[in-house]
Amino acid sequence: MFFLNFLEAGWIAHAFVVVGLIGILASRLLSIIPFIANYVRIITLAGIVVFCIGIFLEGSYINEKIWQARVEEMEKKVAAAEAKAKEENIKIVEKIITKTKVIKQKGEVVVRYVEVEVAKHDDKFSKGGMCEIPKEFVNAHNTAASLEETNEK
Repeated sequence: MFFLNFLEAGWIAHAFVVVGLIGILASRLLSIIPFIANYVRIITLAGIVVFCIGIFLEGSYINEKIWQARVEEMEKKVAAAEAKAKEENIKIVEKIITKTKVIKQKGEVVVRYVEVEVAKHDDKFSKGGMCEIPKEFVNAHNTAASLEETNEK
């Protein structure tokens, strides 16, 4: 197989088949000549062996070509899948960036709201009195905290 791949030529396998067939046919034709008739069995056997090797090489060569075609087909599919994956990755990154911006903007709105609420109730606390924490402030604080947790993940 290495030899066939190295030369990249199917003619070697074809040559073995043809030489084997010629050997088989020649042994039949040469059986008429008396001094060669003694070697007909050897020539026939050699022709059959060479023919069988040629058939094996033909099959191997054809099989190799089929596998090479499949490899090329799969390489094309992999290249197409990689291109599609790159496009999808770009879309995913854009979505993540957009979501991060939206979450950050919502977090900034909540922080401003909390600052406004603190400013409203800050004078009560600075006068030395007990400051009651309004429900809106607690809800805003919890919302801001949950937004920060989602940003960290």
